[in-house]
Amino acid sequence: MRLRQGMTVFSTALAVALLMLTAGSVAAQDVKYNAMPGTDFSKFHTYKWVVVPNAKYPNQIVDAQIKDAINSQLSAKGLTSTDSDKADLYVAYQVSVAQQQQWNAYGMGGGLRWGGGMATATSSTIDVGTLVLDMYDPTTKQLVWTGSATKTLNPSSNQEKNQKNLNNAMAKLLKNYPPKQ
Repeated sequence: MRLRQGMTVFSTALAVALLMLTAGSVAAQDVKYNAMPGTDFSKFHTYKWVVVPNAKYPNQIVDAQIKDAINSQLSAKGLTSTDSDKADLYVAYQVSVAQQQQWNAYGMGGGLRWGGGMATATSSTIDVGTLVLDMYDPTTKQLVWTGSATKTLNPSSNQEKNQKNLNNAMAKLLKNYPPKQ
């Protein structure tokens, strides 16, 4: 009897720990970036927003929020936004909201190897927003920097939380801009 209670407590604790790890990994933002080797980023002082042909963009409100978050980070790096075609950099973004399945499971009961007892598993669909940011040198017409941040855009109704998430993602994405030579 005592062994069975011990196994039940162990099984429940293990299930809770696994759920916490899963929830933590779902919430974490993943950023990646890459730069063109040999690019002198010290020559870039101004940038202009451009649109990528055939790219999907969010509504005007989310578009403004994304640009504000990026503008804030680029301004902190010493870059100035301009509407002039003579800008040092052209900056563009694209977004993708994909759906993926998330499984929530827990079990109760004894038995080794999760056998016996009762177990319940449910599935739900979650949206995972990815934002890709590209910077082009208009003189050479080449991509000089690209980066992406996953789990950045969330269609939740809490606008304050959405903006904070977006700001944090852009700060994380542009943390190492300009890249070290």
